[in-house]
Amino acid sequence: MVQNAQRKAVPQEQAAERKNKMAIQDYTCSALFDMKESIAAPLFDGVVYPWEILGEIEEFILKLGPTLPEDRFEKRGENIWVARSARIFDSASITGPCIIDENAEIRQCAFIRGKAVVGKGCVVGNSCELKNAILFNHCEVPHFNYVGDSVLGFHAHMGAGAITSNIKSDRTNVVVRDGKEEFATGLRKMGAMLGDYVEVGCNSVLNPGTVIGRHSNIYPLSMVRGCVPAEHIYKSRNEVILKHKQSV
Repeated sequence: MVQNAQRKAVPQEQAAERKNKMAIQDYTCSALFDMKESIAAPLFDGVVYPWEILGEIEEFILKLGPTLPEDRFEKRGENIWVARSARIFDSASITGPCIIDENAEIRQCAFIRGKAVVGKGCVVGNSCELKNAILFNHCEVPHFNYVGDSVLGFHAHMGAGAITSNIKSDRTNVVVRDGKEEFATGLRKMGAMLGDYVEVGCNSVLNPGTVIGRHSNIYPLSMVRGCVPAEHIYKSRNEVILKHKQSV
């Protein structure tokens, strides 16, 4: 795929330098996600940063789907595998390839445009749209959300109207920025990477290339760009504060 070719073209020394810079900032797959909490965990094997898997979701689903146990999953339509315990509302629209894991809910007028893995116990709610995305177990996008070219971690939650913007207005490739450090992804489309337990407030916009560390909170009506460290509260671009840990 195009993304893979671009990754291979990066000189080995340059790739190592980038890895060392970004790993310090805790935005690697292992720092963001509990891999026990997704049926898509094998997709991340050998991958450093989560956006590297975006171009491989479709192929992964097409390989995994036919191997899913028939006593727990059924095939519905072309390249759509749905857990028998999942609840799919009649008004939902699902295009393959797609896997919907056990006890997930796809509610009224939800629109899954393909290349999506919805984890156990997830909620995809009213008028929400998914496209080329991984939702770890118990992730919730319950009201009027758009999630495209993104990975949302275990128990991540997006408030009503919050969206991931996945393409820049000038159509140039997305760059992940953390302060003065930059990582050229080589991707024209990349939404957001939300670590486990991230809470995104209502009507927030996560701009292309946003990465949010575990247990961080985003205030409602925020416009987020770049990286937000784990265990922080994003109040505004100039006010990102460390959470106070409660004493036991």
